[in-house]
Amino acid sequence: MTFNHSLILFFPLLLASCSEQPSTEPSESASESSSIQDTLRYDQEVHLHHMKQLTFGGDNAEAYWSFDSEKLVFQAANNAWGAPCDQIFWMDLEAELEVKGNGLNQISNGQGRTTCAYFLPGDTSVVFASTHLVDSLCPAVPPRGPNGEYVWPIYAAYDIFTYDLQGNLISQLTTEPGYDAEATVSPQGDRMVFTSTRSGDLELYTCDLDGTNVIQVTSDLGYDGGAFFSPDGQKLIWRASRPRTEDEIVHYQELLSNGLVEPTEMELFIANIDGSDMRQLTDLGGANWAPYFHPNGEQVLFSSNHKTGSFPFNIFMINTDGTGLEQVTFDNAFDSFPMFSPDGKRIAFSSNRNNGRTRNTNVFLADWKD
Repeated sequence: MTFNHSLILFFPLLLASCSEQPSTEPSESASESSSIQDTLRYDQEVHLHHMKQLTFGGDNAEAYWSFDSEKLVFQAANNAWGAPCDQIFWMDLEAELEVKGNGLNQISNGQGRTTCAYFLPGDTSVVFASTHLVDSLCPAVPPRGPNGEYVWPIYAAYDIFTYDLQGNLISQLTTEPGYDAEATVSPQGDRMVFTSTRSGDLELYTCDLDGTNVIQVTSDLGYDGGAFFSPDGQKLIWRASRPRTEDEIVHYQELLSNGLVEPTEMELFIANIDGSDMRQLTDLGGANWAPYFHPNGEQVLFSSNHKTGSFPFNIFMINTDGTGLEQVTFDNAFDSFPMFSPDGKRIAFSSNRNNGRTRNTNVFLADWKD
């Protein structure tokens, strides 16, 4: 999930950087190259095969799978689609192997800003957060801090809703004051997890799919967000900041009081769905985020800049006991949001590759090979 969620905007430089393209990139246009297998991957990317580019232009991220592994729902900001800030779209992978810029299959109503859409069981409806009840316009993007620090907005206007794929509102799931967003659904189809400021801090909560039976999962000071369930629905993996020193705590709380977080130092945490047996999975430094369980439940994919503390961001894999760290993608700018299809055969992810040295972040699809 985007850090609030255009994590594609994790740093402004992220999208502005001019990266090298894969060495095997052909001279064809972007749409033509999408039909040529494996010209979009780097030679070192041994787990990824038959890579295809699904979007062309704008900022596209957080492409999450339907339960039947045949659809993707994602958020996009694209002026050509009438979406100046993130709106929710979906695509059928059998019928549409690329979005051609016509705003096809928009779910959200175009008002406010939306984030983190996820399919519900049955694949006829999705859950996502939106600010539209407070303002029909896109909310303001905050400036950097006084020393150039990158900050994320935690919009208090976000509430969580369910819509059908035709864009009809089904229900509003949250009504608490403050930020409610980042909802994802258990593969078992019985619970969802989301992030909320209802306690005064950014914590994880689970609930039934109708928004009832809310249970708080985390309680340590710091940003807990971007959580996903394990394949068996018994564990959660998420990103977290943990301010420890007095100065760090004061800084974090001051930012949060102004609806902001500074997501440059985050590690991955894992726990049972009730919060028990919580432990820190990574200790790499930098920003480690966008975790997602491998279908075997024993490994996790995630995005990280731990090698440099800045750019690039690449996708890595690690065992759930913290061993076996392996680099999966080798881009020179930004790869993130790795999501396995429920059948375990493919992954979707977002990347700056093949963007013609623009600021575009697009959705890619690849077959996965262990």
